[in-house]
Amino acid sequence: MKLTLPNRRKLALITVVILLIGAFGYVALRSGPLAPIPVTVTRVEKQVISPSLFGIGSVDAQYSYLIGPTVAGRIKHVYVQVGDHVKVGQLLAEMDPVDLDNRVAAQEAAIKRASAAVQAAEAQVQDTLARKNYAQTEAHRYEQLLQAHSTSLETLEAKLQDQKVTEASNAAANANLLAARQDVIRIHADRDGLIQQHNNLQLTATVSGLVVARNAEPGTTVVAGQAVIQVIDPASVWLNVRFDQVRAAGLRAGLPATVTLRSQPQQPIAGKILRVEPLADAVTEEVLAKVVFKQPPTNLPPLGEMAEVTVKLPARPSTPVVPNAALKHINAKTGVWLINAEKLSFAPVQVGAADLDGHVQILQGLKAGDRVVVYSQRELSEHSRIKIVDQLTGNAP
Repeated sequence: MKLTLPNRRKLALITVVILLIGAFGYVALRSGPLAPIPVTVTRVEKQVISPSLFGIGSVDAQYSYLIGPTVAGRIKHVYVQVGDHVKVGQLLAEMDPVDLDNRVAAQEAAIKRASAAVQAAEAQVQDTLARKNYAQTEAHRYEQLLQAHSTSLETLEAKLQDQKVTEASNAAANANLLAARQDVIRIHADRDGLIQQHNNLQLTATVSGLVVARNAEPGTTVVAGQAVIQVIDPASVWLNVRFDQVRAAGLRAGLPATVTLRSQPQQPIAGKILRVEPLADAVTEEVLAKVVFKQPPTNLPPLGEMAEVTVKLPARPSTPVVPNAALKHINAKTGVWLINAEKLSFAPVQVGAADLDGHVQILQGLKAGDRVVVYSQRELSEHSRIKIVDQLTGNAP
């Protein structure tokens, strides 16, 4: 049967449409949204891992000394600069005595006056003592004369009254002498206090160390207790480090640590955990620890410099291990995409410790030999079609 021209045209058109539909279907199934999703997989292995803990810290000094005056005053001289090494007892700064020297001189004059008063009181005591002794002798003599009927009773009573008056005068003179001596002691104490206060105007180093701060300049008025100079012990430099509480299990004193200062990223420094603080930060949910250098760096880092600290924790028992990238969070559950008979299923797992190489312990949910998805080119679901590849060519989510 011979096809007419219109029929041939219809047949050609139908053929073209079928080819286009087939090509579209092929493209959709091979490279479109219906195409298999390229994934990389790995087998779960059972092995021992040595987890590491990463933290951020800052350089600080264990022993820092704030040196300042004990009374308010004005700074007269400052003899040191930041960065100077000082020795114990070295003069660092000096306060202006203002009228303190005059007050010490006034106390010296008061001591001399009080000493003169003591001498006068001693002379008065000697005078009243002599009068008292004479009056006692006279009274005793007149008592004998009265017994011999050589004097009257009235005369004896007068002599006894003179004796009592001289005894009272002597007691008063002794009291005045004691008061004068106490005045000398008080004025001496006042003078010694002023001298001690004058000595405190010289701000000296209480320890040998490094000057890290000069907080005031000559002419500045400071209050009692305000720090003028800050000195630290260079050998006591350590780091205040913060670690995530979630991963801080096993952190304890004595563990080795590696410190990387921000100013020396290519020169890690060996250290160790000195102690773990008993108080954690409840706001940031971090554990606080002190890290010391095994050998202090030659060039002392500035206080406050940030540093990265890596702590080697004790090795954990052998358990199934997967790469950290394989863990997914779906519907508030942590798990992995498990491949079984080329089909996907989401397997919730319980994770344990992790190391800095990206290995994570699986405490429950997987066994050695299971195949799990590590990277995928798109988000996966249990109905996704997958294609296992050695390496993804695009960006994995």
